[in-house]
Amino acid sequence: MKTFIAFLKQIDWYIAAPVIVLLCFSLAELYSVSLGQDGAAELFSKQIWFVVFGLIVFFVLALTDFHHLYSYSNYFYVFALLSLIAVLLFGQTINGTKGWFGFFGFGIQPVELVKLILIICLARYFAKAAVAIRPFKHFFITGIFTALLIVLVLLQPDLGSAALLFAVWGIFLFAVDFPKKYIAYILAGLLIVFALAWQFAFRDYQRERIISYIQPSATSTNYNVKQAIIAVGAGGLSGRGLGFGSQSQLKFLPEASTDFIFAVIAEELGLVGVIVILGCFGVLLFRCFSALARSRNYFGSLLIVGGAGLIFIEMFINIGMNMGILPVVGIPLPFVSYGGSSLIAHLALAGVMHSVVRYSAAKR
Repeated sequence: MKTFIAFLKQIDWYIAAPVIVLLCFSLAELYSVSLGQDGAAELFSKQIWFVVFGLIVFFVLALTDFHHLYSYSNYFYVFALLSLIAVLLFGQTINGTKGWFGFFGFGIQPVELVKLILIICLARYFAKAAVAIRPFKHFFITGIFTALLIVLVLLQPDLGSAALLFAVWGIFLFAVDFPKKYIAYILAGLLIVFALAWQFAFRDYQRERIISYIQPSATSTNYNVKQAIIAVGAGGLSGRGLGFGSQSQLKFLPEASTDFIFAVIAEELGLVGVIVILGCFGVLLFRCFSALARSRNYFGSLLIVGGAGLIFIEMFINIGMNMGILPVVGIPLPFVSYGGSSLIAHLALAGVMHSVVRYSAAKR
């Protein structure tokens, strides 16, 4: 018992508690979805195992000194490249994307871990780089090794994950205070890449998603978004109750366990449930960013900036998709949407950020 109490005292509950609450929401809503949709019961049972394994990963990393990651970042990057190449050669194709390894009935999506690896690698690089002296050199080098990962992800193709990898790089450019002209270069490059991708790389359904966002009446592909908006609006203050959401239970809402699980929460738990979800993300992000003021390790500070920035962007995009203010790009809600690879990778990321907060407080 003394050992267990000592363990509990080492945990920063301002980080751990919001994550655990989000996991509880995930399991509750996946169970609710399983009541009305075929095959969802199996997803719920798998998610339980993902949660258990993910929490083990979280607590192990949370109590491990994050400085160890610094020495192994180059090996992590090589692993990321090899895993993305391997999945293109030997992976399984699901929903038109060749991005999963099959393993005893479970699907492993390496790009989710690659996001964490890129954060670690960029944090290590910028922690020792003198950006102010030779900014173009550092801009070019980090851009190249980020672009290699993005290209491999686009070949799957997984546009959403590729965009997130690019966003991670952008977060670090802002964090280390690159000259503003490089941000202008990025924006100009994005316009060129988007134009080329629209003409030669985007598939028809990807074009239709963008068109349906800009001009909803132009296509019929915004059905998902319409149903999500209906679900969000139908929840009211306290919701219809678990298992009583008509949009999910009557199968009007596609991808209810992944992309549109926020709409299920809003319908069944109402504004109260939404406030709790947003509150958990708020506490988690506030705790991480508040640690920057007392962190004496630049590498650790950059890990927090990259990790918290990624979680915020994913949360913002997913909720924006569910409310119809952003196009559907297949980005899950962190810690809540179904998916073993995504959940475990996010818990690992939270564990790393917890380690930074914990060791920064200990060395104060």
